Amino acid sequence: MSMPPPPGWYPDPQAPATERWWDGTAWTRAHRPVPVALARPPRKPGGGRGRAVAVAATGIALVAAIVAGVVVVVSGDGDAGGTEARNGPTARSGSASAPPTTSAAPSPTEDATRVTDPLNGITLPVVDGWQKAENVADDDVLLTTPRTYTCPYDDGLCRHGTVATHTVTGVAAGASVRGLAAKDVSDAADLAYDTNAVGQRPFGGMTAHEVVAARQVAVAGRAGFLVRWKVTTAEGPGGYVQSVVFPSSVGSQSLVAVRCTLDASDASPPLSDFDTIVKGIRPVGAAGGGGVGSSVGPTD
Repeated sequence: MSMPPPPGWYPDPQAPATERWWDGTAWTRAHRPVPVALARPPRKPGGGRGRAVAVAATGIALVAAIVAGVVVVVSGDGDAGGTEARNGPTARSGSASAPPTTSAAPSPTEDATRVTDPLNGITLPVVDGWQKAENVADDDVLLTTPRTYTCPYDDGLCRHGTVATHTVTGVAAGASVRGLAAKDVSDAADLAYDTNAVGQRPFGGMTAHEVVAARQVAVAGRAGFLVRWKVTTAEGPGGYVQSVVFPSSVGSQSLVAVRCTLDASDASPPLSDFDTIVKGIRPVGAAGGGGVGSSVGPTD
C-alpha cells in the first residue's frame, strides 16, 4: 500500500484552480490559488468529481495521483456510516460556492482542544460534550455533538447540536453587525429546524420563534453582536439557534458569523455551552484569552 505524502499544498481534486492543504493524513479546509506557473485547465463539462485534473507540472501530477489514491473508509456507527470521510481526498464539498483562499498553512500538529477556521482566522474551543466535526455534509460545520439520532419527521439523521462558521458576504453599505446577526440567525434557524439544504424537513417545519437574547459581545478581541432564538417545531422538542457576527482580525477584516444550534432536549449539552464557545474564540496564533480588545464587554 502506498504511503500518504507529507503535509503540504497539493492540487485540490474538487476545484481546478486551487490547491488544498494536506496535513499528512487528511485534507483540511485551507485553500489557495494555484501559482500561475502551475495553473491547470478546467474540467470538461459533464466530468465526474472523481476525475483527475490535468496538471502542467509532471512532479505535481505525480504527487496529486498519490494523494488521490488515499481513501479513508468510515465504519458505520450510527453517524452516517458507509460514507466517505469528511476530509478524505475524494470528499465532496458541502458548499456550491467557490472556495476562498488563505495564506496561512495549518500546523502539522493538531490541538485536540481547539478547532481552527483558517479561512476566517479564528479558533474555537472543543468543550465537553462536543467534538470536532466528522462525516458532515457542510464544510462550514466545525463542531458537533457526538451522536446522531433519527430525525422526528423527515427521513435522515439529526444531531443535537452544531457549530459552524462562515464569511458574511453581500453586505450592503451601512449595514450594522446587529442587523447582519439578526438576518443570519433567521437563515440558520430555517436550515436547522425548517427546511434544510436538500429540501428535507427533519422536524416538520418551524412553527414559531422567540428572541431570547440580543446583545453586543466581544469575540476574539473584536466588538460583535449576538442574537439567539428559541424555536418551536411541528415535531420534536424544538431548539435554540444563535448567530454572532464580528470582524475577523486577519486580512481585510471581513465579517465572520458563528452559528450555533442546539435541540431543547435532555440529551443535549447545556445551553450555557453557547457562551463558553463564544468566549473561547481566539484569533489564529493567539496564546490565550480573547486577544487584544477582549475587554470590550457585552452590553444589553
